[in-house]
Amino acid sequence: MTEPSEVLPAGARAPAFTLPVTADQRVSLSDFAGQTVILAFYPADWSPVCGDQMALYNELVGEFKQRGAVLLGISVDGPWCHSAFAESRHLHFPLLSDFEPKGEVARAYGVYRTREGTSERALFVIDGDGVIVWSYKSPVAVNPGADGILEALDTMQKVST
Repeated sequence: MTEPSEVLPAGARAPAFTLPVTADQRVSLSDFAGQTVILAFYPADWSPVCGDQMALYNELVGEFKQRGAVLLGISVDGPWCHSAFAESRHLHFPLLSDFEPKGEVARAYGVYRTREGTSERALFVIDGDGVIVWSYKSPVAVNPGADGILEALDTMQKVST
């Protein structure tokens, strides 16, 4: 699979994927057909910025659900690492492991950092038809917050009414 040079933009079809959420359970993007999906790619479970970012999103899971969206975190860490991190942070959304082949999904979305072997800190909002409606790549050392996600979800709601 070739590495796109840029983050997939709004209007692009979201690449399909199936990733482990635990050592024996897998989740596919197609499992959420008809629903809005937020993908939050992040470099590593135990880094300070990632921990703060995922904790913020955990606090906003209800806001996302009210807007009809489901949140999925994705990094190249393995499922056991995700499990320990999610338990430690009391996360209430799935963390998907893009571990093997390493970064395959991040590459498909144009957010794999080859030199570091991690993903970028990137966000995607995908509509129920599997089309990216908003994407954003943050500097790795910066928590992108949730304003862009919430604005994208609110815009989607306005358009659909």
